[in-house]
Amino acid sequence: MLDTCPVPERNQELADFLRRARSQVDPARSGLPSDGRIRRVPGLRREEVAQLARVSTDYYTRLEQGRAISPTPGVVAAIARALELDETGRAHLGHLIAGSGTAARPRRVQRPRHGLMQLMDSLDGVPAMLLGRRTDVLATNALARALIADFDAMPAKHRNYGRWMFLSPDARTVLVDWEAQARLVVDSLRFDAGRNPDDPATQALVGELTLTSADFAAWWQEHRVHRRTFGDKRFRHPLVGELTLQFETLALPGDDAQSLFLYSAPPGSKDRQGLDLLASWMLDGERRALTDLRP
Repeated sequence: MLDTCPVPERNQELADFLRRARSQVDPARSGLPSDGRIRRVPGLRREEVAQLARVSTDYYTRLEQGRAISPTPGVVAAIARALELDETGRAHLGHLIAGSGTAARPRRVQRPRHGLMQLMDSLDGVPAMLLGRRTDVLATNALARALIADFDAMPAKHRNYGRWMFLSPDARTVLVDWEAQARLVVDSLRFDAGRNPDDPATQALVGELTLTSADFAAWWQEHRVHRRTFGDKRFRHPLVGELTLQFETLALPGDDAQSLFLYSAPPGSKDRQGLDLLASWMLDGERRALTDLRP
């Protein structure tokens, strides 16, 4: 089933993002001379963005109102500089502009490659999780399931990291810094929604979370974007206690909408010892299960 989202709604996404980005820019930092007028709202005025981007105020106004489409790459780059967008923000702006006025297109069902799943299972002592579009959990290895959640045991439609983050009470227990991690999930979903504006599954997920989570609804309106690449994440496990792990995100060749998350800890650290203890506990459990199966 294809998305039937009308073009004006897609343009509204672009308009919302531009207004939010403009409000975040410090006028004193932009280098524009003061005109003595009192600013009723924070950030740059439309005419100031237009001046910095060297386009007409009328053109930028139409763009922000969702009435102008197909600006040249040079104009997009100039507006991104004026709004002081980072790399993710520039990419998101490009996605929103490219999606304005385009027809819906079907999306292939994402499936993990057999070889990749085999590789993940072979990573002893390294929790690994494969995410697809809209943070769908496509695969996890045993250590990730023990550390985070057993997504394999969930109904297929519930195997989504964002959905688990906001609708499962376990997420607030497992993640020590739940609020910070939950905000990043919202920002990542915003970025993905801009890249796939006609994806009905993304729209359904956003709709469900908006209706069921006040936190998600509030943070979604901020229209911030983020791409998970690397960083620290703090976990709480009933067996090994708190762990601070470093994660690296690997984009996979052949499907840039799939990302492999790998978690590690420095050798000899208490966090590494905790991971080793968790892996040992899992191995002991497997041995006990095999023993119980023997006649």
